[in-house]
Amino acid sequence: MDGNGRWAKKRGKLRISGHRAGIKSVRSSVSFAIKNQIKSLTLYAFSSENWNRPEQEVHSLMELFVFALDNEVKSLHKHNVRLSVIGDVSRFSPRLQERIRRGQVLTAGNTGLQLNIAANYGGRWDITNSMKQVIAEVQRGELALDDVSELDINRYISLHEQPAIDLVIRTGGEHRISNFLLWQVAYAEFYFTEVLWPDFNETAFGNAVTAFTQRERRFGGTTPDEHSEQTPGGYVA
Repeated sequence: MDGNGRWAKKRGKLRISGHRAGIKSVRSSVSFAIKNQIKSLTLYAFSSENWNRPEQEVHSLMELFVFALDNEVKSLHKHNVRLSVIGDVSRFSPRLQERIRRGQVLTAGNTGLQLNIAANYGGRWDITNSMKQVIAEVQRGELALDDVSELDINRYISLHEQPAIDLVIRTGGEHRISNFLLWQVAYAEFYFTEVLWPDFNETAFGNAVTAFTQRERRFGGTTPDEHSEQTPGGYVA
């Protein structure tokens, strides 16, 4: 979800105003996903590298996160959305951690859209964390080193219980992954748009999905995969 700062700068406003405006786009994206029966939507809210931003901006982002959880979770619950936060939340304040816990508990039984928020998340952290768990199993004698496979690593990777990601959308004109879901997007399709995140609405989301349906997905083969689900009912990051 890139472009909040540039959106604010164009309007002569502080960067935080762009982040606030981005909440509207989150609502639009969730609404689009629900209407089009998308099964899982992951939003990259705060990366592990974002701590390097100015202290005041980081503080404002944390307060905005608390605000969003306080004001959006009940609506998510009403619309049968299940909320999960992925990443190392231990670095967040106890206040924010409690809001995250409440939101996840409240929506845990919902069966509609699975909404994942990546917060203090990094793809390298995710893989490293998984490897630590696998190494611990080997050290305890529960798993032989020669038997370690991709499936074992995947067991501890974020979103492992959800199907593989079909589509990655990046707004704001950037053309890179930026340490997002490095393991999970191995065979995802990528869609890059110049639209800044605060301007990303249901029409822009629809354009991304339309582009996705026109792709041929071979998954390493020579012919399109007959079983791939190239419809708006897939898994989006």
